[in-house]
Amino acid sequence: MRWALVRVSLAVTAMVVLAFAVPLGLVIKEMAKDRAFSNAERQAATLGPVLSIAQGREQLEWAVESSPIGDTGQLAVHVPASGEPGSVPMEIGTRRAAQRDLLATERLGRASIAEVSGGSALLQPTAISTGKIAIIEVFVPEDEVLGGVTTAWLVLAGVGIALIVGSVAVADRLGVRMVRPAQRLAGAAHDLGEGRLGARVPEKGPTELRSAAIAFNSMADQVVQLLANERELAADLSHRLRTPLTVLRLNAASLGESPAADQTRAAVAQLEREVDTIIRTARKAKPQTRATAPGVGCDVSEVIRARMGFWSALAEDEGREVRLAGVGRPVRIPVARPELAAALDALLGNVFRHTPEGTAFAVDVHHAEDAVIVLVSDAGPGIADPEAALVRGNSGAGEGSTGLGLDIVRRVAESTGGDVRIGRSVLGGTEVRIWIGLDGRRATRPAGERRGHRLRRRRSEH
Repeated sequence: MRWALVRVSLAVTAMVVLAFAVPLGLVIKEMAKDRAFSNAERQAATLGPVLSIAQGREQLEWAVESSPIGDTGQLAVHVPASGEPGSVPMEIGTRRAAQRDLLATERLGRASIAEVSGGSALLQPTAISTGKIAIIEVFVPEDEVLGGVTTAWLVLAGVGIALIVGSVAVADRLGVRMVRPAQRLAGAAHDLGEGRLGARVPEKGPTELRSAAIAFNSMADQVVQLLANERELAADLSHRLRTPLTVLRLNAASLGESPAADQTRAAVAQLEREVDTIIRTARKAKPQTRATAPGVGCDVSEVIRARMGFWSALAEDEGREVRLAGVGRPVRIPVARPELAAALDALLGNVFRHTPEGTAFAVDVHHAEDAVIVLVSDAGPGIADPEAALVRGNSGAGEGSTGLGLDIVRRVAESTGGDVRIGRSVLGGTEVRIWIGLDGRRATRPAGERRGHRLRRRRSEH
């Protein structure tokens, strides 16, 4: 594109320069010629009055010699015979014009120009006292006719070349201004294709290329976000495997001592490590709150009863007391059933994983006008640093923890305009409160319900 623009500019400028310079050069040549012959006419005109009154050859010679160009050999006077007996034609000065040109000028009675060797001759007819017509011949050398023309042509050529060079330079700069943004765009696209997701294009240049750069950067951001969402989804789906793994681990613990039991426990431990590896690998994703699609929802009471039925069997095996409240009537929330079930499993799995056997826990549901509040509390030792526990990807001190459980819960709550808080439960341990908005707006909390640490969406450090 750059060189095409330079070639076009060169061709157009060259045609314009030729279209103006050639006629202008010819005009300058004609002007120089007119100036030379105008000067010759003035010289002839100064000699005309003298010829009209001069008598004899001596006076004519004196008149010719007294003129400005008389002593340069450029002036001649041709006087015909007077018609008296014994009179003869006289020629004073150096004659250059042919006889036929002199006769033609005398016959026509007006000035004419004759081509002679080394230049041109101006032939000016003048009436003298004898009634005859004398011819004044002024020689104009070719150098005088072309005087200054060569210089003018050189100046014109220099101006034309300067215009061509200037137009080519301007076209080259314009080409660079257009090509460089396109090259940056192509380079960024190549980098993005090779996996360098941080490649972006400066949003500058011509309007069209600036729009293309903005569109490319927006596309790159979307690609990064889509990849982050895919990794986040992989982490979340892997985290959901922790629930059945917890069941397997607890069941394996009750198998007693035998080679088969040891192999089962080893296999469960290996599987837990593999799941943890998948989660840690995938949790480079950038957290994102996802809005629930219109028409998607579930009955929070029914989902809690179903999940508590699953966890109650494990609670009975470990001697845990379980309390369930507020699930006696249907309560619709704008959350998909699998999402809510995954959030509950993450919280209840944390209770079984991080509290001793025999520790009681409870799940309560409170229904307000614009929100549903789900409380998951336990009688365990509590969380020493709630702020650290709320950071996405923070595994804390517990072995096998990936720190994504509470993040799954947060995403469910924030998708409805709610949030998550951690506080101290009435049972003496930890209480996790999930605020689920019913209309997508921030839920209104009673003044007495504002204690605890809110789960903030944070960017995990890599």
